[in-house]
Amino acid sequence: MLIEESHKDVPTKADGNGSMRTQPDLFHLPTEYHKKFTVDTNSVVYTGIFLFHPSIPNYPRARFPGVVVFSEIYQVTGPVARFARQIAGHGYIVAAPSSYHEFTGPEPLTYDVEGTDIGNTLKIKKVGGHLAFRCAFDKRVAAAVCYFATDVHSHSLGEGKQDDSLERAGDIKGEIIMIHGKSDGHVPPEGRDLIRETLHEKGVCFSFYEIAWAQHAFIRDELSKGRYDPYVSKICFEMLLELFSRTLRSDLGPRAGGEQKVENVC
Repeated sequence: MLIEESHKDVPTKADGNGSMRTQPDLFHLPTEYHKKFTVDTNSVVYTGIFLFHPSIPNYPRARFPGVVVFSEIYQVTGPVARFARQIAGHGYIVAAPSSYHEFTGPEPLTYDVEGTDIGNTLKIKKVGGHLAFRCAFDKRVAAAVCYFATDVHSHSLGEGKQDDSLERAGDIKGEIIMIHGKSDGHVPPEGRDLIRETLHEKGVCFSFYEIAWAQHAFIRDELSKGRYDPYVSKICFEMLLELFSRTLRSDLGPRAGGEQKVENVC
């Protein structure tokens, strides 16, 4: 399927009236980083959104479901854009927002020590690391796929590093897939166990996959430090497509009822 690409700057309305840029707290980073984030705190914030739209010749009124791709800590990099194009090519309008719009422009951070330090600092301020998970709290979200979501188990994001993501897991009304590498040091075994147990307790409709030998960011096909696994990435992408084809492409109506009783029949 052909894809059209564009970029939109959308004014944010987090407070209902339009948000203003803020100066991020970078006190523990080297001073040479600070100049990148000297912002006009009187200016309205615009969220840069990269759009990937399927296009079918002779079908100008074609309608497609929408998917939001939240990037890793480096914003919309080459690997993130390629991932978004893959999804769009299967018949979805994909929007990839620049997550740090309150602090900086839409340009991606670099895959190096400086970019990593800045990204990790801003993700705490932004409650990044598991934005797809938090997005699923919105009852309008029919499905979510979370690749190696960090900090869900540790409550270590947001002001004071006391986010409420795990406590709010019961707000997830759509279906969700959690994908983790068993060799991902960001989410240790006890952390994965806590997430899985909590999702069960909260009655969330979910699938949970732990992939042997996979590390953090194993789907990144650029500067992955030897972690990229194309075969496993393909399998995970097929799981994403299966979920989206059931929950987004078809109009099934609202999900009703609780858990289905399954008979143990041989």
